[in-house]
Amino acid sequence: MPSMTVLSTTAVPDHIRGALTRWMTEPAPGLYVGTLSARVRDELWRVVSASMGEGAAVLIHPEANEQGYALLTAGERRRIPIDFDGLTLVAFRPEEFMEDVEAPF
Repeated sequence: MPSMTVLSTTAVPDHIRGALTRWMTEPAPGLYVGTLSARVRDELWRVVSASMGEGAAVLIHPEANEQGYALLTAGERRRIPIDFDGLTLVAFRPEEFMEDVEAPF
């Protein structure tokens, strides 16, 4: 069953932006919203996360958990999602460690 999906991108290649606009609406630069099936959503996320380059992306979609949504990230980000007893919380990495530490997701 299709469900609301939100994808936010920063500095992604143009061909990724084009692929996303085939399936989703871009109401603001780098912000994509659409009603997608799980199969289409997962395939788009696979393409986006594999083609990140210097960019970053965050995907939020409904999920059967306590929060009611799942949060996925790709690329280098200062904010990283952390699972805390089944809840996804967002932690900040200190800027001086950004180059030395890899994100867990």
